[in-house]
Amino acid sequence: MAKITAAEVNKLRKATGAGMMDCKKALVESDGDFDKAIEILRKKGQKVAAKRADRESSEGAVIAKVNNNASKGVVISLNCETDFVAKNEDFVNLAHKLAEIALNSNSKEEFLAVDFDQGLSVQDKLIEQTGVIGEKIEIGAFKTLEAPFVGSYIHAGNKIAVITGLSANVDGADVVAKDVAMQAAAMNPIALDETGVDQAIIDKEIEIAKDQLRQEGKPEAMLDNIAKGKLKRFFKDNTLVNQMFIKDNKKSVSDYVKSIGDDVKVVGFERVALG
Repeated sequence: MAKITAAEVNKLRKATGAGMMDCKKALVESDGDFDKAIEILRKKGQKVAAKRADRESSEGAVIAKVNNNASKGVVISLNCETDFVAKNEDFVNLAHKLAEIALNSNSKEEFLAVDFDQGLSVQDKLIEQTGVIGEKIEIGAFKTLEAPFVGSYIHAGNKIAVITGLSANVDGADVVAKDVAMQAAAMNPIALDETGVDQAIIDKEIEIAKDQLRQEGKPEAMLDNIAKGKLKRFFKDNTLVNQMFIKDNKKSVSDYVKSIGDDVKVVGFERVALG
């Protein structure tokens, strides 16, 4: 039997993130073969993943990243089972590293298949970490956005993250894009503007408004016009560019964005929240 040194155990721990005792056991089982020890730990992850496949992974960390020229952003959630794991520094660091890798992918499926490190795919890494942590670990949300300028915001605690796209890369775009992302994080708009609201939602809001008006005794002939007015208010409260800007409620988000250029607009946003 090969003698297992503390240095070898530490090297395996750094490579896999597994605990010291798990690393030592894997090295003993592999008779000191480093690559075989890694494979043993991965197989352990597969076994744990199979056992916990039906568990709910509603906790985790949501991370937003933007590429170097601010033309593309991504938001991912690395999900786990408990808040205890979600707050772990190593778990959060892994989420950040995965988000950096995700910037080069255009879909969740593509992202899971790409190389994480030395031939280990993202999906394989998640399975490995399931064995290390002992909880179901998976990618939940995966959203990307491309625009002339993309900004991001991660809310404290990594429970909400947002990316926003502006129509131009001009002076002040970084501040404005982040402010708009903070707005979306706090106010949770259902769409960018009224054109992005699903017709089913619009029909429901009109019907709710009419029912309220009938209960107030308004004449049936007046209901359509009054309901349309209420719908405009609904759009103002629930679509990003029409909402009142939380840092200055005397202007809309759209008006605020124009502060860096009359033609500058918000062209898109992606918001991901846990729970």
